[in-house]
Amino acid sequence: MDTISFDKLLLKSAFCCMASDGHIDKREIALIERMCQNSPIFKDLNFHEEVNSLVEEINTSGKEFISYYFSLLSQSTLSEEEEMTLIDFAIQTIKADDKIEYSEIKFFKNIRHRLKVSDETILAVFPDIEQFLEEDIITESFLDKISNQYLDIAELPKFDLIRTDLNFQRE
Repeated sequence: MDTISFDKLLLKSAFCCMASDGHIDKREIALIERMCQNSPIFKDLNFHEEVNSLVEEINTSGKEFISYYFSLLSQSTLSEEEEMTLIDFAIQTIKADDKIEYSEIKFFKNIRHRLKVSDETILAVFPDIEQFLEEDIITESFLDKISNQYLDIAELPKFDLIRTDLNFQRE
């Protein structure tokens, strides 16, 4: 399994959450760009280049891109703080377009169950996302089953490259 830097894993997580409902909303793009701009985690990241690389990957590989992301996340060794940052980025991205689709909740559950942080710790910081944590997946085979269910029903269109007004790149 490949390794990935935390900043790229975080951006890929937000991107996958954005694409999980089959639509990339301008508010989601703006939010992710702002989060990247405001976080020192992304000091060496060219947002425009990286996010368009992700668009090209998902357009080329579709569901395999998402499946690979799940595998990458499962193999990553993250601290609790990094996991909570990833959860924060995911939740903010899902909420950015002011509507939460079932596919986004199901996608978040796939992320959550690949992390070690407890539900109690998550709910202490994000008390309004209880629905995102309901019906915990307990076994590895059930996790595989729900991942495959998501991938079977997900319809991933070809996305347009992302244009940003900020052309964000930190020096």
